[in-house]
Amino acid sequence: MLDNSNISSLLSGCRKNDRNSQKELYYLLRGFAMKICYRYTNAMEECEEIVNEGFVKLFKNIHQFDETRQEDTLLSLKGWFKRILINTCIDHYRKTNSSVNGHVLTHESETIADQGENGIDMLSYKEIIEAIRLLSPAYRAVFNLFVIEGLSHEEISQTLGISVGASKSNLSKARDNLRKLLQNKNIIKAYVSPPR
Repeated sequence: MLDNSNISSLLSGCRKNDRNSQKELYYLLRGFAMKICYRYTNAMEECEEIVNEGFVKLFKNIHQFDETRQEDTLLSLKGWFKRILINTCIDHYRKTNSSVNGHVLTHESETIADQGENGIDMLSYKEIIEAIRLLSPAYRAVFNLFVIEGLSHEEISQTLGISVGASKSNLSKARDNLRKLLQNKNIIKAYVSPPR
């Protein structure tokens, strides 16, 4: 693993548009970036496109990164880059789903029963992420921003250009759909390989 001086050297090279430094930083952060963007996309090609767009923004704005802000330069860089990637995912969502404004919050979506998630611990991280990726783009975006990124419904409303009610409704429906997807997967998994 690279230490702070190596990371600082890479950043210095990137600030000077040194292609070798950019390439090395790209390969250092590519897996990290793919994991973040994978949650927001339907296809691997789309994920790679967003990741590459994120790297373009990173290299374009690298001079704004303050590496002295935190003791661990790589950790600080990943946090800064994560924000760039999430904003790039949101921009991509807006571009590809500009006609989707979410759904109005209804009595039905407010009274969805919160069923116990029996057996969810049997599912792997990859299976859960795959289930999230099966959600519609509107539901997936709100779910990721609320549950994973910790944004409020007001922040999601401003970020995606939808009403607070639509954000709440999309989250409720995303959770219900995700619950059904995970339960179905768990039932299939239990059927295929019953407990011993």
